[in-house]
Amino acid sequence: MTDTSLEARIRRATPADADACARIYDHYVLHTVVTFEQAAVSGAEMAGRMAEIAAAGLPWLVAEQGGEVVGFAYASKWKGRCAYRFSAETTVYLAQSQVRRGLGTLLYEELIAILRDTGVHAAMGGIALPNDGSVALHERLGFAKVAHFREVGFKFSRWIDVGYWQRLL
Repeated sequence: MTDTSLEARIRRATPADADACARIYDHYVLHTVVTFEQAAVSGAEMAGRMAEIAAAGLPWLVAEQGGEVVGFAYASKWKGRCAYRFSAETTVYLAQSQVRRGLGTLLYEELIAILRDTGVHAAMGGIALPNDGSVALHERLGFAKVAHFREVGFKFSRWIDVGYWQRLL
């Protein structure tokens, strides 16, 4: 693993980052099953999602290298009911050039620190399976598998399982 993550700067996202986040995300939408979306997301749509996360008081972070956004991570509400207010679902996406270089770990560690500081008690990561890299990242960061749902997604003409990993903060 070549670690270029030390060159990265992790910061809060701004609306100006929406196009870059959409470009990173759209690779996964169009070519993988790690997200169940099936159509590319525009920068405007991504900006709306970023605003929704901010309105919920949750963090959206970007990783920047050489002035370019090369990854992002955010937390969203786990569920809508009030009793779930101390739980969040976590997400991280990297530009393909940044996979397996330590950047996902940096983004996730910063996201977890912010969540802990803001009173989030439980973080959940959903993973379309199989996905050895994402499983390894979550488990390296102290998440443990707590659920496995069989064939709950259908994309690219096949059924996809989803697992959930949880970490108490």
